[in-house]
Amino acid sequence: MVVEVTKGIKISVQHQYREDYSRPESKHYFFSYLITIENISDYSVKLLRRHWYIYDSAGFHSEVEGEGVVGEQPEIQPGETYQYSSGCNLITEIGSMQGTYLMQRMVDKQTFEVIIPNFQLIVPYRLN
Repeated sequence: MVVEVTKGIKISVQHQYREDYSRPESKHYFFSYLITIENISDYSVKLLRRHWYIYDSAGFHSEVEGEGVVGEQPEIQPGETYQYSSGCNLITEIGSMQGTYLMQRMVDKQTFEVIIPNFQLIVPYRLN
């Protein structure tokens, strides 16, 4: 698991290779990830947008940007957590992801970026 705290917002990422959804013979490698967003600040926040950077070992780079996450723009109170899961396809056995969330403090509507830490996506047999 990788963890990053930005301005009182703790982002934790757990990820795994999904052999059941992958097709190596077709250069299709699927990874799932679970994101936990924990509000350890003193104010309520709302997740407005996401911006992901996705890399693979062949030099391919893509970006995914949009409103909210998995169709939601959650409001997270102090001391609360929000979790969601999603996935990523790569054409190589090794890659990485990282990004940012645009958050808004509910008390004064001020926006700020929260770092999604870099995490490595590696097919397990590549580690042997």
